[in-house]
This record gives sequence, C-alpha cells and structure tokens, in this order.
Amino acid sequence: MVENEGCKSCLAALGVLRVSLVDQLEGRIDSLLDILVSREVFTRDDREEVLCRLGPRARVRTVLDILTCKGEEAAEIFLSISSRQQEAQTHSRAGDTDQPQSVEYNKVKQKHRDVLARRSEGMLFYNTRHGEKILFSEHYVNLLLADGHQGLENKRHEVLTFGQKRLSLQQKSAVQRKITPAKLFSSANGKRPVKKVLVSGVAGIGKTILVQKMLFDFGRNGDHLGFDFIIHMTFRDLNLIDKPTNLRELVLRKNRHLAKELDHILANDNKLLIIFDGFDEFRHYRSCDVDAFVTEPDEDGAVVEVFGSLMQGELLPNASVMLTSRPAAINHIPVGCVDRFVVIAGFSSAEVQDFFSRYFQDGAIAERMFAVVSANELMLTLCYIPAFCYIVCCILKESKDLCGEGPKTMTDIYMQYLVAMLRSHTQARAETFRGEQEAGTVHPLSDIVLKLGRLAFQKLMEHQTLFYGSDGDVAALKGCSLASTFLDKTVAQEPGCNEDVYSFAHLTVQEFFAALYCAVTDHPLPDALQRSAGLGEGSSNGHLDLFNRFLSGILSERNANLLSRQVGLSCRKDKVDDYRQRIIQDLTTLCESGAHILNHLHCLFEQQDPSLALAVQPKTLQVNVSDETLSQMDYNAIKYFLNLTKGIITELDLTGTGVSCDALRDIQPLLLRCQRLWLGENNLDMNTVQVIVDVLQVSESITNLGLGWSDIGDDELLAISSAIRVKKNLQELWMEGNRVTYKGLLSLRDLTPNPLKKVVAIWNDITDTDRESFCTQESITVSFTDDDMWAAWGKWVFKRCEVSSNEKLVTVLHKVCNISVHCLEAQWAKTFYKELSQLIKHRIECCTEDDMSKKLNKFDQILNY
Repeated sequence: MVENEGCKSCLAALGVLRVSLVDQLEGRIDSLLDILVSREVFTRDDREEVLCRLGPRARVRTVLDILTCKGEEAAEIFLSISSRQQEAQTHSRAGDTDQPQSVEYNKVKQKHRDVLARRSEGMLFYNTRHGEKILFSEHYVNLLLADGHQGLENKRHEVLTFGQKRLSLQQKSAVQRKITPAKLFSSANGKRPVKKVLVSGVAGIGKTILVQKMLFDFGRNGDHLGFDFIIHMTFRDLNLIDKPTNLRELVLRKNRHLAKELDHILANDNKLLIIFDGFDEFRHYRSCDVDAFVTEPDEDGAVVEVFGSLMQGELLPNASVMLTSRPAAINHIPVGCVDRFVVIAGFSSAEVQDFFSRYFQDGAIAERMFAVVSANELMLTLCYIPAFCYIVCCILKESKDLCGEGPKTMTDIYMQYLVAMLRSHTQARAETFRGEQEAGTVHPLSDIVLKLGRLAFQKLMEHQTLFYGSDGDVAALKGCSLASTFLDKTVAQEPGCNEDVYSFAHLTVQEFFAALYCAVTDHPLPDALQRSAGLGEGSSNGHLDLFNRFLSGILSERNANLLSRQVGLSCRKDKVDDYRQRIIQDLTTLCESGAHILNHLHCLFEQQDPSLALAVQPKTLQVNVSDETLSQMDYNAIKYFLNLTKGIITELDLTGTGVSCDALRDIQPLLLRCQRLWLGENNLDMNTVQVIVDVLQVSESITNLGLGWSDIGDDELLAISSAIRVKKNLQELWMEGNRVTYKGLLSLRDLTPNPLKKVVAIWNDITDTDRESFCTQESITVSFTDDDMWAAWGKWVFKRCEVSSNEKLVTVLHKVCNISVHCLEAQWAKTFYKELSQLIKHRIECCTEDDMSKKLNKFDQILNY
C-alpha cells in the first residue's frame, strides 16, 4: 500500500510543479533531452516530437506531457535528473553577486525616465482643444483597483452589468482587496512572482489613465515600481503594422533613445515592464491564443505572434507584462498565463467630489454642482465612470444648475449633453435656426449631427469603437470643428505611416448618436429588433441594450420635440407610432408568458409616457426579472411599470437578483399585490426576512412563496411560519437548499395541509431519521420521489445552474451533490446529474482561477464516482 502511494507521488509532482518546471528548465531543455534519451527514458522519436515545438517553453511542456503518459518510473527519473541539474546550477552561481550596471546603462535609464515624464505630464481630457495643455498632476483623481476579475461571459451591456457589481466590489476593496498601482506586480502571500497582469474595466472607467499614472510616477520616481525600464505600446499603433516585425523594432518605434543599450535592457528582462494598452481595440484580438511563437527579440513574426509570445513567456520569459482591456474582449486573451487579474472599480462618491473640484476649479461652484448631482439618483449612480463624470460636468457647465426638472432617464442626460455641446459651439443657435428655416435650407448643425450618427450607427453594428481617417464616414466629417466636440482624435504612428484614429468620447455617446440616427432616418431597425418581442432584447451579450433604451427615449414625444426645437432634426412619425405599438404588444406578450422583461421595462421607462403602460392589458401579469443583479435604476423601471398597472400581480420573479432589505422595503407595496413571489437564490438575512413576514401578515393575495437557496435557517422559518398563521392564505412554500433542520420544519406541521398544501424542503439539514418522521406528512416533501413533478423541477434547477456564476454554482453543488442512491435510480435524476456533470466539465475548461477549478473538479469527481 505504501508503495502504491509512492507510485503516485512523482506523477502528481509533475502536475503540481508544472508551471515552475517550465520556468526552471527552459534554459537547459536541450541538454535535458540528451540525458533523457541516453537514459532510455525517451526514444529518438520522442526527442524529435519535442524539437518540433517552437520555443523552449513549449518544448518543456511537451516533455512533461510525454512523461505523464510514460508513467511513474519515467517521472521519477526525470525529477531526479532535473534536481541534480538545478543543484549544479545553484552551486556554480554560489558566490556570484549582482554586478552594477554600466554608466551608460544608467544614463539611458535616466534619459528614459525623463522622456516618460515629459510624455505623461499633460492629461488628454475627452475633447481637449488642440494645443490646450492640462497638467496630469492637477487633474488626476484616484481610481479604485481591486484584485479579481469580471466574468468572461456578459449577458448585459458591460456598463450596466459592472454598475450593479460596483458597490459590493468597492466595499470588499476597502477591506482586503484594494491595491495601488505601485503594488500591481507585488506577489501576495509569498506566492509565485507576479509577471503578467490583466487590468480590465468598462469603457471610460480609466484604464488608459491608470497607464498614464504609472508612466507619470515612473518618470519621477522610477525605483518605486521595481523596474529599470517601462515600455508603453498601444494597440491603436499596433493596428497599423501589417507586415512581419520583431520586438526590437516595436520597442524602438517610439524609443530611439534606447537603441545603444537595448541589448542590455532586453538581457536584463527581469527589470523590464511592457505595457499594452487597449487590447479590445486590437484588430486581431480574436487570434491571440497563438501556437506559433517567436523566442528572440530579433525574430520576425506577425504582431499577434510577438504579443502572444510575450504573454505566454516564450519571448523574454522574465519580463513583466501589463495588459488593459474592456471586459468584452477578455475571453480572447490567453488567460492561463495571467498571474493577477485586476478590476478598475471607478470612482467612489468622495472621488466624484474630487473630480468636480478639479474640473470646475472653484470650490463653491464644485460643491453646488455636486449637490445638484447628488439630488439626482440617476446621475449620481452613473458617475462612478470617470468619462461619465466628464459628460455630467459638461452639462452642468452649460446649464449652470439644471434649472427646472432634472433628467429622469439616460436619454434625458444625453439629450442635454448634446444640446450643451452644441450651445458651447454656437451661441447664435436660435437665430441661425430661424433664418435657415425661413430660407428653406438645411441647418449645418443638424447635417453634422446626422453624419456623426451615421458613423456611430454603422460602427456600432460592426462592434467597432475605433475609426480611422481613411474611412469614408470619417472623411465626410473632415474640416468640421463641431465633430471634434464629440470625437476624440489620436495619431497612430508607425515609421513611414501616420494615421488619425477617432473614437467617441465614450462608448455610450456612440450608442446615443447611433440611436439618434436610427430615429430620424428611414434606416431600418437592426435585425435583433425586428423579431417579435425584440425591442428590448438587444443581443445575447447586451451589445444593443443601451442603444435600445436611447432609441426608445429619443422616439418619445418629449425628447422628439426637444430634438426638433434645439437641433432641427425630426423623428420619423411612422417609426414613433410603430415603436409605441411594439412596446405595448411586446410587454403584453411577455407579461402573459412570464419571459424575461427587464430590458423592455427600461425601454418603457425611457418613454416616460404613462399612457403606454396603461395600454398594456395582459390576461395575466407575470413580471420576470430573474438572474440580473438589480441596480436602483432597474428597480425604478420595475416600479414605474407596476405602479401604473392595477390589480393582482400574478407573478413577480426576483430569483437571483441580489435583493436587499432596503430594496424589498422600497417595493413592499408591490409585494402586497403578488400572488406568486419568487425570492430564491438571494442571501436573505433576518432583516430581509422581516419584510417578507410583514407582507405575509397583511397580503390578501399571496399564495406561493419561493425561498430556495436563500440561506435561511430555523430562526427565519419560525418567523415566516408565525406570519403565515395570520392570514392563512399561503398554499405553497418552496425552500429547498437551505439550513432548515427538523426542529424548524416542526413549526409548519399545524399549517399543513391547510393552508399549506405543499412545502418543499429537500436539500436542507435534515437527517435520514428525520425524513422518516415526515413520511406521513404528504404536504411536506423532504426527499425525492418518482413523481413527474421532479422531472420538470430538475430542468428548472439545471437552468438555474446554467445561468449561475462559478461561485454561485459551487454553492448550489454543495447541496445538489449530496445524493442518495435511491434518488439516482429515478430516470429524471439520471438525466439531471448527467447534464450537470457536462456543465461542470465545461466550466472547468473555461475556468481561469485555480482555486475555483479545484472546487469544480471535486464535484466532477463526486458525480462520476
């Protein structure tokens, strides 16, 4: 038995030490191969297979793969050989000391710092006029950085999705996850060195500003990051390279002052940091998981191969690399080689205030403007994005203090932004409009806005946020000063080739202009909106969510009038009428079917027309907003619709929405109208349960309540059972997957079978002996049966697992994988657990976190035991 345990140790060691072995052996893989062949561990064919791989690191990985197949004895010999080699190498280096760098090296190092300091001293605001210089040191506001990363699959628009997660991320960061730019490459808890860092963040959150901050600090205090040199590259520049190149050429493109010492810099790669900014803007971002590598700085290859080789450690394996990207492109990055994931969480309320102070340069004005924004829930909620803070400041600067009624919707804000920017460019706007209307000519401002809209629409449909000067739609705007108000311009430089690159001040500005163009022209709606019930749906990853909301808001009567009055553009009447009818039809259909409705509710909210909600007359009012972490904006849209409807709410599904006590209190009047209320997959503490108790004690309507997977225990159930006794209306209580014990269930005995006809309490903390006590209680279900009900229930639970994050899935699996042999004999259970096993395998393949992967593997082994 001992021997068998030993037999497993060396093969297991290969798996555990795989990453470190690749680092250790890449420099001596050729000699190692020769020894393995001479010891007859490898055949000559094995050797040839290894040598066919490109790059020393890839060869080490192939050696490890072959050894795994050869078994324990081969693994033991290999580890013995590599250990002796390591000892010999360590002995030969004993007594060596770090030699000071040459005088010339240090001169170039200081020169490089000076260059970076000069390059980063000016801050590029979103539409800074040509020649205008704003000092970075005077306008930089701290950004919150947090360890961790966003999910690789987004089902909603990235700005909306991240907005919902922001508060919890910031709260966690305040305790243990917050990191500073200077600590990005510091290893945590003594783990292996951090060499590759991926910084993600939504559009406009400050990724490029973070890069500039690092360059700015390095230029003035180069030692605090621990690097001798930082090389900065943007994918906007790399997009211009359409021929083979090499790392040396890429470095020298904008750093000719490094030429004399570049060999030393690259040889000393453990002191080198290379920053790649804007991966989501890379033309080849879908092709970066390369299998063709370059291994030397002078070796030519496609840009994507040079980048991929750096990321995967085949080129300059000791160099540090930092990559920034929007979440939308993360799943195209070879994340297996990333040592640290970092999310930019944007501004807190205090940092928004700081931004206002720096923007307005007057304490009293800044304080008054911040008070205006604080009073507007919508504007304050969105100001966590620095770029949006800028948009809000632009509006406030022109409209002073938003006299009268403030903006209620996203469209309102962007309409005011459009008008404010037009006003800042032409004070004689009204007179010009009247003169041209009388003359029957087209107003030039409206013509330019239309051209911007066409550019925005065409590129949004193509998933593009960068536009090059050679593009026809961009060329149509040449020489137009107004266009520069909404478009940022940078010059991408490549030897012998300079090209202007444009983008809108923020992704949401592009979406607004795209919607405006669609509203005022005869261009058909995008295909995704042509389907039945498609107006609110956008696309599977939320690509068109905000576009849809903007389109709805612009087609509303009040914003259509504002657009006509201030910009001289009129929405097409046929589109306005058709859109209104589609909203009514779609909402009616979704309410009757119980399909997901949240995006449609936002489109209705953007209209701000009560008559539309009143025109929705479904036979049954089922509101399904499940599986979305709801923000305050989401609750506002839900309340707006349901407050305008009358009578019973047949079903309100808040499953997996992250409801809090405050949120439930806010919508308590609506809960009193619900017949079926689903609150499962939310962490319901006693305060939150108290809201449910209050509803049960008063409601004349509620008959079904779902609290599955909500972490309730006996205390919470006792409070709920007492509340049920007041009105005795509740007929079904679902609370599977919780912490309820036999003692808690006893509190329901006198409530079954009247009024409670069904209580589902499977996967709770109930022993087999306890289960036998409930065999005679037909209303209380604590274990599975062969009933057809469970087949449908199994499909429902599996659907919950499919839409769950890995973290949430593991929580569910702790309960689900506690299987009895009897349960597995049922056909529905066999199908359910087979599908669940396949889902877990897929999640493991896509998982980028070692700890999470281990947890999922554990459950995979249980299900396949």
